[in-house]
Amino acid sequence: MPFIPHTHKDVENMFLAVPGTNFSDLFDEIPSSIPKANLTNIPEGMNELATAQHMEAVANLHPKIKTYIGAGAYEHHIPAAVWDLVGRGEFMTAYTPYQAEASQGSLQLIYEFQSMMTALTKMDVSNASLYDGATALAEAVLMAIRAQKKSNNKRILMPQTVHPHYREAVKAIVHQQGIELVECPFDLTTGLIDHAALEQLAQESFSALVLPFPNFFGNLESVDKLTDWAHAREMLVIAVVNPMALGLLKAPGDWGMKGVDIVCGELQPFGMPLASGGPYAGFMCCRQELVRQMPGRIVGQTVDQDNKRGFVLTLQAREQHIRRSKATSNICTNQGLLVTAATIYMSLLGPQGLRATALKSHQNTQALLVLLKEIKVMPAFNSSNFHECVIRIPNAIEVAKQCAEKGVLIGLCLEPYYSELKDCILVCVTETKTDDDLRAYCAQVKGQLA
Repeated sequence: MPFIPHTHKDVENMFLAVPGTNFSDLFDEIPSSIPKANLTNIPEGMNELATAQHMEAVANLHPKIKTYIGAGAYEHHIPAAVWDLVGRGEFMTAYTPYQAEASQGSLQLIYEFQSMMTALTKMDVSNASLYDGATALAEAVLMAIRAQKKSNNKRILMPQTVHPHYREAVKAIVHQQGIELVECPFDLTTGLIDHAALEQLAQESFSALVLPFPNFFGNLESVDKLTDWAHAREMLVIAVVNPMALGLLKAPGDWGMKGVDIVCGELQPFGMPLASGGPYAGFMCCRQELVRQMPGRIVGQTVDQDNKRGFVLTLQAREQHIRRSKATSNICTNQGLLVTAATIYMSLLGPQGLRATALKSHQNTQALLVLLKEIKVMPAFNSSNFHECVIRIPNAIEVAKQCAEKGVLIGLCLEPYYSELKDCILVCVTETKTDDDLRAYCAQVKGQLA
């Protein structure tokens, strides 16, 4: 049983219901002649993550591969309660809540999800939900074009610091609609959007600017400055964010003078395991003025004729409904099961737990960088980062291959995606890594460099 739901208070209440009993009475059938175990050497209790890591180390039957590859899919600790609850029949077999009167549980969960996402992003509205992070960005681009239809402008400013797979997915989805994605290069010193190149584009007309946060290299763009820059030129701002980072960093709704217009991203960090590419879920939030252009569903809360709270599908302008060809989206999914996992994950951790997880991930990344400097492995960029960073290693592809054979995936080689970043590796560290893990990482890299 992966999850024991009874708290100490629950146990006390159970014994109060049966007067005269206590915990020892549950085992009174065990003969007193059987010696009792000596538990004096049992250590103090550990939290769930530490316990799982300890048990893996003790078992050690099949050494676990250690991964330091992030790039959009991250290894975070998932509390056992998350998938124990998600696996219940009410959630696992639930279908799209077309009939509100028969789907109050599913609708309430989606409503809670939307409420949590608007609180996390500081935006007005959240949908529920989208296929994944890449297609969520594509939907955000289409949404921005619709919202700017009076200008008849179909150009989007897409920095190269946006995830390469995201850029490819967006292009595949929107290019047949005459939408032009204009790429802005990055600075090779900072790993951030090249502001000089951006200024050269300032006289051109665009519907929106896409802002990654953190960007693909893990670096933190100057989001306040860039948001105001785009708004001053009558562009919408689309933030594509790692939601875990928002547990620690500034919410997109607070960027610049008035915040961004659309926020999207990948929900995988919230309770979804690494699973050979998915399935995952995307999210999108926006300002109230743009809600009619938002794809997907929105669940609202109301009261019935007896003044009892109820939930309904408030907005659902999708292709299988009356909108047909005029629908805001033609990707028919809301990833309800994975949204359930994300909602339970957020409810279990709460604001303090999300902040602690994000902070520990950041601290572990900085600790690894310190250890790497001791073996003369340096960061490729000089800017601030979250829990990913780019390091420079001679003959990086071969070193990564050799380390993988030893059970350590040291990161993602960037040369296939950025020819100018030869011998660079994108490294991710989360709260799941221990100090021993970080030292083992450095030992593996040092061994290949010797």
